[in-house]
Amino acid sequence: MFVDRARITVKAGNGGNGITSFLHFKGKVGGGPDGGDGGKGGDIVFVADKHLSTLADYYYKTKFVAENGSAGEPKQCFGRSGKDLVLKVPLGTVIRDKETGRIIADMFEDGQRKVVLTGGDGGKGNARFANARRHSPHFSQTGEKTESKQLLLELKTIADVGLIGFPNVGKSTLLSVLTKARPKIADYHFTTLSPNLGVCEYYDNSFVIADIPGLIEGASEGAGLGIDFLRHIERTRILVHVVDVSGTEGRDPYEDYLKINLELKKYSKELAKVKQIIVANKTDVYGAEEILAAFKKKLGRKKVIEVSAVTGRNLGELKKRMFETLSALPPLKPLEFEEFKYEKPEKLEYEILKEGETFVITGSLVEVLKRNVVLDDMHSLAYMHKVLRDRGIIAELKKMGATDKSTVIIGGEEFEFTE
Repeated sequence: MFVDRARITVKAGNGGNGITSFLHFKGKVGGGPDGGDGGKGGDIVFVADKHLSTLADYYYKTKFVAENGSAGEPKQCFGRSGKDLVLKVPLGTVIRDKETGRIIADMFEDGQRKVVLTGGDGGKGNARFANARRHSPHFSQTGEKTESKQLLLELKTIADVGLIGFPNVGKSTLLSVLTKARPKIADYHFTTLSPNLGVCEYYDNSFVIADIPGLIEGASEGAGLGIDFLRHIERTRILVHVVDVSGTEGRDPYEDYLKINLELKKYSKELAKVKQIIVANKTDVYGAEEILAAFKKKLGRKKVIEVSAVTGRNLGELKKRMFETLSALPPLKPLEFEEFKYEKPEKLEYEILKEGETFVITGSLVEVLKRNVVLDDMHSLAYMHKVLRDRGIIAELKKMGATDKSTVIIGGEEFEFTE
């Protein structure tokens, strides 16, 4: 099954908890603190893989969670870090943040790696909180919790040449004789339900050709399969516009040529500017000469390469024309964009909201305090009070009118205000 768009939910691993532990050995029951730190959570990593051609792996399974870090251990031993979760995607996959629509990465080259989400930091063990005044801290830090994010994956096929044209003009057959690709070929519309890629060899050189299916009148507005696959020719350096001059479909090749170009223009003005090579196919069919002559007359000075995918007529000339045109153009490049990153807050910010005699403290500082503070431990509460005092929060609360009768809410927990 070919899938070129997917929406998934990803979550990096949580950090492991630090532990509260004290040395115990023969003749010494209560030694010093030796609680180790928790391990870091696993990252969410995307890797571009040239052997993949579809996002089908993300069609049924849509939630992906990296491994959590392990808790710390006694004797100041660190907890094991969680394993990174590696998600492989085809070349040309564009990763976006669903909420903002901004691009996180364009997976353009084989083996390219992108860390989209970083695992949570491990919590500190109680050994980290010992100092000259606090010899035996009975508290430790919990691991950092991570948030899930929704991503949009969109596959934009990477190819040098894109074959375009109405159904049944012979694009798939042409691809099969120009390359070693073996697409499904049949005499009915929409035989091709996904882009097919093949490598065309021209002497010591080679380039990639993509057969883009489903383009009909109204494709840019959702008709046929076009709206699903127009995105696959956005990266192509040149377009080979194939028309059928056999007359077997009862169609006017010139009208088809105009309609396809109109759909390209409606979809993207930039796409409409891409260099085109016009190819008249099925010239081996009886009666094709008259239709071809009328087609060339309507085109005026535009050059047409007359081919037959069945007999092989002029295929060498077509290869030469494609190679020469490509040689004059710059190579394919990844998309240019301002990279979007999920970043952890670097500054510990806070905000104080007053509701009568109640003061609510919110912000990233509160999240850190929730990890560090153990409510039923006197030393831990003293540590929290010191942080609030050192950061000027106690003084700010007094300025806002806090008294001994006031209630201060931090992280959903209520405390009585004291200086």
